[in-house]
This record gives sequence, C-alpha cells and structure tokens, in this order.
Amino acid sequence: MTLTPDTFAAAFDALAPQQNPHAVTAIRHVNDWVAAQGLVVREAARDRFARADFGAFAALVYPTADAAALDLTADWFAWFFLLDDQLDDGVIGHAPERLAALMASILDVVGDRPIEPDAPMIVRALADLWERTTPVTGPVWRRRFIDHATRCALAAVWEADNRVHATVPSDAEYVTQRRHTGAIYPCMDLIEIVERIELPDGVYTGELFTRTLDAACDVVCWTNDVFSVDKEAALGEYHNLVSLHEHWDRVSRTAALETTMTRIVDRLAEFTELQPRVLAAWPEHAEELAGYLAGMRSWMRGNLDWSAETRRYRDTLGGSGTPAQYLESALVDAVAGRKVSR
Repeated sequence: MTLTPDTFAAAFDALAPQQNPHAVTAIRHVNDWVAAQGLVVREAARDRFARADFGAFAALVYPTADAAALDLTADWFAWFFLLDDQLDDGVIGHAPERLAALMASILDVVGDRPIEPDAPMIVRALADLWERTTPVTGPVWRRRFIDHATRCALAAVWEADNRVHATVPSDAEYVTQRRHTGAIYPCMDLIEIVERIELPDGVYTGELFTRTLDAACDVVCWTNDVFSVDKEAALGEYHNLVSLHEHWDRVSRTAALETTMTRIVDRLAEFTELQPRVLAAWPEHAEELAGYLAGMRSWMRGNLDWSAETRRYRDTLGGSGTPAQYLESALVDAVAGRKVSR
C-alpha cells in the first residue's frame, strides 16, 4: 500500500489523543521560566520559541500530569529543544571539541558536581531543573537518567564529528544513535515522574520492555524526521532518516518519505503487539507498567499531533530569521578542553 500523509496519520488512530487540563498554565509557566533563566532574549528567539509552543507539546504527551509535574516537564522540553537548536543550527554543532566541553559541563550538573562560576546559560538553567527534579525522583531513576544523559552527550559529539568529516552513518548506526540525539530516553524517563512510579531495573532492562520502549522511541524520533526534514535539509543537516534514505537508496524526497513512514507504521505495529506481552511478563508490576505503556502511547500520538501543528518545522529559514538571528550564543559559551566520559 502506498502511504500518503493522511494514511500515515490514520495509522495512529488507535492511539487516543489527549490533552492535559493544565495546558494553559504550563504554557504561561514555561514562557516565564525561559525568560527568568535568560534562555530566550532576542526578539527573533522569543518569536521562534512562541511558535514552537513547547508547553502545549508537554500537555499532549503527558496528559495525566498534575500541574506541578506538567510545569516541570514543559521546562525540560524547553531546555532540550533550545539545546537542540544550538546543536543542529548553530556553530557548536560543527565543533566537536567545543561541544564536548559543553556536554561535560552539562553532565557535571546531573552528576551533582560543582559547575563553573562562568558556566553558560544552558548549564545554569539545567542546574535549576535538576534541583527541582531530584526531590521527586529516586536513586534508581536518577542513575538511569544520568546514563541516558551521558549517551545523549556522546551521541551529540558523534553527530558533530560526522558533520566535520562529512561522514554519512549507516542505517543501523543512525537508528541506534537517533534515540540518543533525540533525547527520547530522558523524555520517556519523565513518564515515571508524571505517573509517580519507578520501574525496577529488572523490568526496565528486560528484553521485552527494552524492545517495546525502543519501538516507541523509534516511532517518535522518525516521526520527527518526517516533519523536520525540509527545515533540516535547508540548513544542510543530513542526520535525518528521510535524508539518509534519499542518500542510501538514491531516491527522491517523496520516495524517501514513503519509506520512512512505512517503517514508522511497522514499528508502531510492533509496539502494539508487544504491549500485552510486557504486562504478562511482569504481573507483579502490572500497575506501573500500565502507566508507563500509556505514557509511551501518549508520546507517540502527542508527538504526531504537535508536529503537525507547530510552526517550528514549517517556518524553515523564513519564519524566525536565520540561525544567527534566533540563536542565543550565551546559551552555549563554554570553557574549552573538557571531554565527555562514561
């Protein structure tokens, strides 16, 4: 069957769309937070941030969060996406050594190590986020989150190194690294805060749960690739499943989009098939798993709905100016010479 945008979206119909009732206050809160943290200052940056509507995004993917948890997740979204803009659109995304220094400073925060007095704004904002996150999480969650953050940092440097050397990754390499460059594991970690659960390591690292989580993560990341490919290609970015299919398969953008959408639908079907098996594998943790699986479903559906509506990807180069106009350099100015280590 030939997939069109309409038939692609219809594949998600089994995932009921939901909206958090605290959306309006979360939107107001995240706008105030980025202003207070000095993350969005320039007019073009403020305009671009407003167009993205990250508070509404958080409300779609965490529909069951209470007001405080939704505010926290919305702030995490703002932080992740503002950093992502720097990596994809800014100079630092083409400077592996400088990026490694920034990532080392970021990992200092989640590792509860002192940060430099002149740390860049993105690091200081993370310190505020982490201070608000640790009281509502346990040691198992924090250990996993730190591991995921470290893998994200390493993947970001990998991506920057690829850009410098014009290296095009293989399919298998890209699929694995995309889950980390997209920071989707940390975003899925936030489900546990929203649901007030903490999955035991024995469940989280189990093969069935891992396969289910990875299927959901791939659906989210590749859906993002479908909606963002035009914007990213216009900036010369090729770390995108659609762009890579154009390269690997030597086909048109339209054909590459169809291939990518087909892969997404297949992964969604795999997720659907795995859900009951996960619940059956750990009946003693059925309640926690039901909450986590519901969170994955909300993520896949909410991400689709937000991506279809946000102007973050539709405005490409014209809507909010050029990267030089909307990127805040103070966010990522860092001391050089440090490296990310595991």
